[in-house]
Amino acid sequence: MLRDPWLIDQLVKATTESFDGDVFRATRRNLDPTTPSTSGGRWAPVDGPAVLYTSFERDGALAEIAYHWRQFTPRPTKPALVHKLGIKCDRTLKLIRSDIQALGVEMGRYDEPNYRRTQEIGAVVAFIGCDGLIIPSARWNCENLIIFTDNIAMDIDFERKSVEEVDWQVWARSAGMLDDASQE
Repeated sequence: MLRDPWLIDQLVKATTESFDGDVFRATRRNLDPTTPSTSGGRWAPVDGPAVLYTSFERDGALAEIAYHWRQFTPRPTKPALVHKLGIKCDRTLKLIRSDIQALGVEMGRYDEPNYRRTQEIGAVVAFIGCDGLIIPSARWNCENLIIFTDNIAMDIDFERKSVEEVDWQVWARSAGMLDDASQE
């Protein structure tokens, strides 16, 4: 994968920080909540770095899964599981909205599934050795932590603190993310 030299220069100059705290991840049943994705997403291209998408807020994790599941036909009816995980990342890069815009992302379209530039950013963040990326959620008013699992120290383990079963459709309706008129 070719990487934008300008983007590498910008991100390698950015200050990193450590993160030691709790995050939330919503999953389907029978999925290990620490299993990373390699199929691409907002911050990782297909066949790019392995990533674990998490949120600093429970509702942020639910908003992410509700966004994706409501697009399926038929829509999944089984509950989601919301996992609370403890994680420690040593080299985390935090980008606020103005940083993301300065890196070439059109913030007026941030919530749309046009991922090319954000995927380029994520790939470079992983390439320069960061194990985490803190960014604003596109789905909820909170921050998300994207974990580049290949860059986490081998002795780091996720602490599984709790798991909660949630009827994601009931939650999505109450959050204004789902209406019955769009139900198949």
